[in-house]
Amino acid sequence: MSENPASTRILNAAVIVAALGYFVDIYDLLLFGFVRVKSLQDLGFQGQALTDTGISLLNWQMAGMLLGGLLWGVLGDKKGRVRVLYFSIFLYSVANILNGFAQTATEYAIFRFLAGIGLAGELGAGITLVSEILPKEKRGYGTMLVASIGLSGALLAWVVDQFFPWRTCYFVGGGLGLLLLLLRISVSESGMFREVQQSKHISRGNFLSLFTDWNRFNRFVRCLLIGFPTWYVVGVLITLAPEFGRAKGLEGITGGHAIAACYTGLILGDIASGLLSQYLRSRLKVMWIFLTLDTLAVAYYLAGGFSTAASFYFAHFLLGISVGFWVIFVTIGAEQFGTNLRATVATSVPNFARGMLVPIGASFKWLKSPAGTGDIVTAAWIVGAVCIAIAFAALAGMKETFHEDLNYVETI
Repeated sequence: MSENPASTRILNAAVIVAALGYFVDIYDLLLFGFVRVKSLQDLGFQGQALTDTGISLLNWQMAGMLLGGLLWGVLGDKKGRVRVLYFSIFLYSVANILNGFAQTATEYAIFRFLAGIGLAGELGAGITLVSEILPKEKRGYGTMLVASIGLSGALLAWVVDQFFPWRTCYFVGGGLGLLLLLLRISVSESGMFREVQQSKHISRGNFLSLFTDWNRFNRFVRCLLIGFPTWYVVGVLITLAPEFGRAKGLEGITGGHAIAACYTGLILGDIASGLLSQYLRSRLKVMWIFLTLDTLAVAYYLAGGFSTAASFYFAHFLLGISVGFWVIFVTIGAEQFGTNLRATVATSVPNFARGMLVPIGASFKWLKSPAGTGDIVTAAWIVGAVCIAIAFAALAGMKETFHEDLNYVETI
């Protein structure tokens, strides 16, 4: 089935909705990091209780994202990419607004869990839809636009946090999501999915089938592992920027400024990696280049001596550029599998990769403790080397998908 000619334009309705939805998604995903301290202080938490409650809320959000990554992916293959796209935007928008009304830690946890479920679905559904609608020579541009526009939501969260109370910040995020839905931009389902949907003999959204065949399992795991360095950088080096700053003799480093610097670099990195993959006509070559850049950026961050806060924030900017392969990472996941499993993989892979922050963080926490190395920088060296080595090893056996025709199904 041929697609509507209008849908083959790079800037079509699917790309616009996916990009704007991801924009609000990233706004909400990172907003908690910006408002965590002042929101919990406003709810009466201080000292260690503030830190412990913040970690607990983040874990509830992550639990929601892991559940949502599985739920939305399966539904995306069973019910359609467009339905998941809109329902996920609706859920995290409502959860955002409810967050603004939270009066207790329990309410806050429930709303972060619901937000996590909603946040898990938008990117995978959007990337899958864009990949299937655009012709193969253009789909890299489409996914690049979704990621680069979406990631700029982090900068809006940073700006809004500077000027508004924490409850208003959540209302802004929820309002933006609902406004996107109220615009009622008409998005058509991809022809590939409609063809598969009409067949009663094709199994769709069977998550367990990823583990019953070695070839599928191997592809799935490799798609997951190449994302390890991203969440090591964001979850450890960026999140703990104040601690790393003090280890290097710098005081006054804030997590918010570090996140803003990193995500500015991420936006530029995603644009660069997307354009480079189109120029080189290869996803894998770009992954090799950016993993190498990430190795150099991490080494500079950990080994460098920084005399000013500005120079240290610049190192965060370079880290952001180096993990700007996020768009390629998600696109590869969508391109590695047939239409009947594509949304399942494209949605679960980025969320499971985010979930890997739990073992990464636990390993780092132990290594920097007196029972480990007792030093935060040494611990970061060890964990970073392992994460990057795993990503390189996973990439070494992957199949190039730039020229892949996505109109096929997995035999289950």
